[in-house]
Amino acid sequence: MNRLAREHGFYVLYPAQSRRANPQGCWNWFKHYHQQRGRGEPELLAKMTTEAIGRYAIDPRRVYVAGLSAGGAMAAILGDVYPDIFAAVGVHSGLAAGAASDLPGALSAMQSGAMPKGVCGTAIPTIVFHGDADPTVHVKNGEQVIAVSAAGAESVHIERLTGGARRPTTRRVHIAADGRVLAEHWLVHGASHAWAGGSPAGTYTDPHGPDASAEMVCFFMEHPHGRLH
Repeated sequence: MNRLAREHGFYVLYPAQSRRANPQGCWNWFKHYHQQRGRGEPELLAKMTTEAIGRYAIDPRRVYVAGLSAGGAMAAILGDVYPDIFAAVGVHSGLAAGAASDLPGALSAMQSGAMPKGVCGTAIPTIVFHGDADPTVHVKNGEQVIAVSAAGAESVHIERLTGGARRPTTRRVHIAADGRVLAEHWLVHGASHAWAGGSPAGTYTDPHGPDASAEMVCFFMEHPHGRLH
């Protein structure tokens, strides 16, 4: 993301979870208090974002959120409860907003998937990456994120992507009746629980996958807030 930020001229904010708030350093996406607007971690992250927008004079129409695993689940929540701030969402190996409301529910959702319950926000453009060999967050969760964001799709364009040392990938583009792309689902075949195309120097990265960062940035740039109205 840093490389892409330099190339395209955008800012990246990297919030970090406190070990006191979560022993694994993960966002508490599975707790009801952290799934609502104006409360808990979503409120903190939204405030950090708006502060950065003001400090660096960022175009408020082009603000996006993306994350991996628990970060992907929290990104889905932020898109659900703060659609006025975030114009689009990237969920990598994560879960749908409202997929669980406690730890047992979170473990169950991670193992077998779970449709969101009690989520009533407006779906916003979403791009999903998920490996079909992910042993940590079941691949079904990616499908469930898409089910929410692409509920109003009129058609689906499917293509199989292969090439070089990159993992084969199935890309599904969900399109509204007026031609707008509502969501993209990148299913990376043979990939585990890792960021596709990430740097080999990083953790939880898969350099052999497609470039999720670049594809998310491309998707985001096609979805400024003005396109929603």
